[in-house]
Amino acid sequence: MTAPADPPADPPVEPPADPPVESPADRPVEPPADPPAEPPGGSRGPGAGPSGQVPGVRLASARGRWILLTTVLGSAMALLDSTVVNVALPAIGEDLGADLAVLQWTVNAYLLTLAGLILVGGALGDRFGRRRIFVLGVVWFAAASLLCGIAPNAGVLIAARALQGIGGALLTPGSLALIQASIRAGDRGRAVGLWSGLGGVGAAVGPFLGGWLVDGPGWRWVFLLNVPVAALCVPVALRHVPESRDPRAHGRFDVAGAVLAAAALALLTYALIEARSGSPLVPAAAVGGVLLACAFVYVEHERAHPMVPPDIFASRQFTAVNLVTLCVYAAFGGFFFLVVLQLQVVAGYSALASGAALLPTTVLMLLLSARSGEFGERIGPRIPLTVGPLLCAAGMLLMLRVGPDASYVRDVLPALLVLGAGMVTLVAPLTTTVLASVDPGRAGLASGINNAAARAAGLLAVAALPLLAGMGPEAYRSAEQFDAAFDRAMPWCAGILVAGSVLAWATVRKPAPGTPYPRPQCRTQCAVTAPPLEPPGAAER
Repeated sequence: MTAPADPPADPPVEPPADPPVESPADRPVEPPADPPAEPPGGSRGPGAGPSGQVPGVRLASARGRWILLTTVLGSAMALLDSTVVNVALPAIGEDLGADLAVLQWTVNAYLLTLAGLILVGGALGDRFGRRRIFVLGVVWFAAASLLCGIAPNAGVLIAARALQGIGGALLTPGSLALIQASIRAGDRGRAVGLWSGLGGVGAAVGPFLGGWLVDGPGWRWVFLLNVPVAALCVPVALRHVPESRDPRAHGRFDVAGAVLAAAALALLTYALIEARSGSPLVPAAAVGGVLLACAFVYVEHERAHPMVPPDIFASRQFTAVNLVTLCVYAAFGGFFFLVVLQLQVVAGYSALASGAALLPTTVLMLLLSARSGEFGERIGPRIPLTVGPLLCAAGMLLMLRVGPDASYVRDVLPALLVLGAGMVTLVAPLTTTVLASVDPGRAGLASGINNAAARAAGLLAVAALPLLAGMGPEAYRSAEQFDAAFDRAMPWCAGILVAGSVLAWATVRKPAPGTPYPRPQCRTQCAVTAPPLEPPGAAER
């Protein structure tokens, strides 16, 4: 007798041999509203990355939005101050009874300490805590801004501006580094995009806002406005931004290098600004500045952990792009210092009108810089870095048409549109080329050196251009004298740009096929005083 057949069973379900492996990025696990608190005695909790990153915060979470807000507020303070103050210069000079040299120092005192210490500021954040140094920078910057706003005379204003630069050197590298260290990897690109985009909007609004403040409550509010911004930024940072450090940061700080660099720039700046005075201290300052610059180079070669490692210049491309940067940003620094004076003193514009007049250049960069960077990646950097400076030179020469009672549409706007097209063409490819010319792990260092070089170039241009153009101490009080000097200055700016264009054509090359071409995290690039900074290790991620 045969056994009865088993009843038909349900179709067998074949179990997987092993459970599917799910990547953390794909796992739909909602993180807690607030990441775990930092363990006492260190910044690296469980899961911290190689750069001392805390567990990533989702950008869409409440805490992620607070992190973005505080970094935008902090960076906006320094970004706005580097552009808005130019609009206030005529009012500052009139109120304080200052000559042209005081106006130059009002701009340069800030650039001097910022350029000399910005690399140190980034290193301090990596070592002692990015949030801690960022908050210190914001508080320092606000206190110095308050001192600027209540300055009773030109000497106090210039000293306070130098203190502002120190605060800017602490907070500027920290704002983007906080996003890099706090926001989870999947959201980081969008966070940086929002950060740079909102910063671009701030850069566009800045001169307009500065002009409104100067014509309304007065030039002192250009500085005092930073105080309430800091009062909002600091509590948000302390409450919502997690602390992070780089455990790989080691060695002594290159204090000697920073001091020598700042002192050399200070003496050279003094010699250029005071050369018209005929003081016997001018030649001594010039010689001292050159000697200190040589000492800086020597110290950087001898130190174990230099601020500017000499071997990074072994890359011919990196050296060439930094030389182009010096030319380009020297012209930009001189132009934006003089053009607002030209519009107010000669063309009769109000502070508000002169600030608003400059909007086209920033708006063009805000809208087109990301696309320009992508275009430069496709065709290589040589053509953009050659054509861009030539367009900028043409725009500056077109500004020679701006005289008494100039028409904005007929005389000013065409020049600024050509200048803006040139800036769009060159700024983003320049940043990308800087990052591509060094090892990915040194992207942050390369970006910092390039940023400092640009600021130093602008500093020296603001000091030297009035001397080269034959501007007297009281030139900005006379429309006729200033107009004549401005007409002599613009060819100098254009000539420097042409030199940068020739240098780029002769030295910059497209990377070999197959060479990684890193994309900067800051795709929207609107700062007219210096290229954007990149956080350490950005390119390798």
